[in-house]
Amino acid sequence: MKLNFYDCDGTPYAYSEDATTIYTFDGKPVAYIDVEDIFTFKGDHLGYFEEGSIWDHNGEMLLFSRSSRFGRGPLKPKKFLKPLKSLKTRKPLKGLKALKPLKPLKSKSWSSAHPKEVFISR
Repeated sequence: MKLNFYDCDGTPYAYSEDATTIYTFDGKPVAYIDVEDIFTFKGDHLGYFEEGSIWDHNGEMLLFSRSSRFGRGPLKPKKFLKPLKSLKTRKPLKGLKALKPLKPLKSKSWSSAHPKEVFISR
């Protein structure tokens, strides 16, 4: 399943061609999906993948995709055109997974964190 992820402004941020590895459009692998959990390759738990959306640890929506269920979470903005995908860089080895926090209830709000803060700064 191919997924394109958009932020709260409708700006394309990342994609997954296999519904597992998440890449930024510049080709950098930033995280992976493990059932409904999202981890960095270092093993940090970033959030949850449910109903086509990525939710942060506060239960707020961080990114949405075309398969996101509408009616759950905040209103989705109009999507901007996707940039061309750069060549992918190699995926790093997966580190030991951190313990997951308790899953929060979903909010109708967008995450106060920008995706770059969540995916890149770790």
